[in-house]
Amino acid sequence: MKHPAPFLKVRVSDFEAEPWLVAMCAGYENGEWREDQLIEHAMEWLPEFSLKYSECVSLGAHNAVKLLRKAAKALYKTEKFKSRGEFGELFLHMILRQVYGTIPAICKMHYKDSRNDTVKGFDCVHVVSKDDELELWIGEVKFYKEITSAIRDVVKELHEHTERDYLRDEFVAITNKIDETWPHSERLKKLLDENASLDDVFDSVAIPVLLTYDSKTINGHKKITKAFEVEFEKEIRQNFDKFVEKEIPECINVSLILLPLRSKEDLQSKLHGELQLWS
Repeated sequence: MKHPAPFLKVRVSDFEAEPWLVAMCAGYENGEWREDQLIEHAMEWLPEFSLKYSECVSLGAHNAVKLLRKAAKALYKTEKFKSRGEFGELFLHMILRQVYGTIPAICKMHYKDSRNDTVKGFDCVHVVSKDDELELWIGEVKFYKEITSAIRDVVKELHEHTERDYLRDEFVAITNKIDETWPHSERLKKLLDENASLDDVFDSVAIPVLLTYDSKTINGHKKITKAFEVEFEKEIRQNFDKFVEKEIPECINVSLILLPLRSKEDLQSKLHGELQLWS
């Protein structure tokens, strides 16, 4: 599927590091961090993020408004938006598609059991198709304002979510949500088959971890300059070191993605307002 043109810029990347490190940047315009532009860009991804594959490929002039409203409602159905993480999941979806070239496997919004439920399980289910092999990318997000808390909580979840019984249940849930019209449906079902050894599955699994936080560097500048670039990379490297100091499960292939923000609360509030126009 064709996706929106890139907006976030990769400002730090290190694929020699363990885990891989990528840091994204929204940049500035007229002395302001590009918050409004980031929200506009996120809305462009909404149909692909919130609709099933069969719905997304059918999107056209005849049903665009109807499906866009359905996409917004699927993402956002509650006034209790301060404790929700779906916005972070949307950002993870955007970044994985842009940077890693992944393909969405299932619509995570179909994990919702009832109105006002948060989405359970991993925060994204994507794949990367390489020749005859299929890699499963199951992500974790902490859409936070404070990086230390984000690291603490995501490491805890990494341990919980890589336990054998949890993974088996999650793979069943993923399999049950696969759209039969999706081109890779049979290959993914085969990878996640209950008779497959988890040792073999882990060789084909990556867990991208997206952490957001209110950034001193973002708030301390109004333009991309050399001084900004130096401070930005220093901040990213320091936060990467905090992450790798933790005990991360050795059985998984983790990628760390950092998205520094001006204000998580302001961004979340504006995203809430934008979605209200559609839902």
